[in-house]
Amino acid sequence: MADRSFHIAMYPWFALGHITPYVHMANKLAERGHKISFFLPPKTQHKVEAFNLHPHLITFIPITVPHVKGLPLGAETTNDVPFPLHPLIMTAMDLTKPDIEAYLRELKPNFVFYDFTCWLPALTRKLGIKSVVYCIISSGTIGYLLSPARKTLEKGMIGSDFLEPPEGFPSSSIKLRTHEAQALAAVTTMDYGSGLSFVERQLMSLSDCYIIGFKTCSEIEGPYGEYIGSQFGKPVIFAGPVVPNPPKIALEKQWEKLLSKFQPKTMIFCAFGSECVLKKDQFQELVLGLELTGLPFLVALKPPMGAKTIESALPEGFQERLKGRGILHGGWVPQQLILRHRSVGYFVTHCGSGSLAEAMVSDCQLVLLPHVGDQIINARLMARDLKIGVEVEKGDEDGVFTKYDVCKAVKTVMDHDNELGNEVRTNHAKWKEFLLKPGLENSYMDDFVKQLHALV
Repeated sequence: MADRSFHIAMYPWFALGHITPYVHMANKLAERGHKISFFLPPKTQHKVEAFNLHPHLITFIPITVPHVKGLPLGAETTNDVPFPLHPLIMTAMDLTKPDIEAYLRELKPNFVFYDFTCWLPALTRKLGIKSVVYCIISSGTIGYLLSPARKTLEKGMIGSDFLEPPEGFPSSSIKLRTHEAQALAAVTTMDYGSGLSFVERQLMSLSDCYIIGFKTCSEIEGPYGEYIGSQFGKPVIFAGPVVPNPPKIALEKQWEKLLSKFQPKTMIFCAFGSECVLKKDQFQELVLGLELTGLPFLVALKPPMGAKTIESALPEGFQERLKGRGILHGGWVPQQLILRHRSVGYFVTHCGSGSLAEAMVSDCQLVLLPHVGDQIINARLMARDLKIGVEVEKGDEDGVFTKYDVCKAVKTVMDHDNELGNEVRTNHAKWKEFLLKPGLENSYMDDFVKQLHALV
């Protein structure tokens, strides 16, 4: 039984930050001979095809995204629309249920991995298939925000409720600011497609599934996983770090030429994922803060609100002052390759789980600047629990940061005479070594597969 391969279908939330980690997981399972049927939107397929390292075992199955009133024509993922329209993407995913059912009847997989499509467990039960919530969101975030102990559905939720952890939550340094608690309360209770709130959708997914899996290690998030298991009465298994395989391709010549002009480990790389859009004043504070550090930098961000290009939103005289020292890019960049480049020494990140996975196994020192949702709790885990990065300070009530806050955080991880800077550099090196330890990932993945086998 332990050697027998099985068939897994995957249907992640239609966001690149979820689809990409699922592809990485598919690769790890395919390495062990397991077959993967991966449902995703058709136009998105070309964005992840290059990550498919086992095309003979991983099959991408295009799922047509039904048009929902209010969505731009052709929109497929959250990357195609602003945040207020994300629930409509979810509604569109819900409308794919008949297609997914038809495919599952035909394919007859052993398991379906999913996260936001809360109707899948009932469907898979009917078809004799086991459902697995595979969370790319940290167990700390799930436990803090979505624990049944909060009784959110019975009592509702206001911002002040999130200032304290739920009953029984593991001892932790996770602490939210006032503005963060208010924003998270608003998001968790908002309609998130088909008339379901985000918290209703997540509680259904976690309560109705067969087993819960997390992309992390027990050494990093063990107590949070145990708490979730006790809250939902489900087995919780850790897949390990699921570190993306080092890219086999080289950095494009244009990037290599740009980055190679700078001395080793002197450059700041700032990237906030494929969806984050800053307000113009905060964008300006960010780039001015990077200027204040005196170091060269690469900023890869979407244009801020109200601006068509990054250049048009820059502070007056900025480009003239920084000619040759600051590189600005408003499109996609090969983040994993840039983090591995010899000139890059610092990474200013929004703390998305995918970015942190890549950053933790790099030599870049981490400056944490979370914006929404799970990024906030990820930042606390990194800065306070693991102490492997420095978070940019923000106003408690308004969440605003200044150029001085940005500069201070970068200077802290740079300064070898700074006690906190030395601590996070030491801890980062320790955790990098742990995550890349020979055999660690294989051990976790083998155990993950063994526990799935026990359910077949």
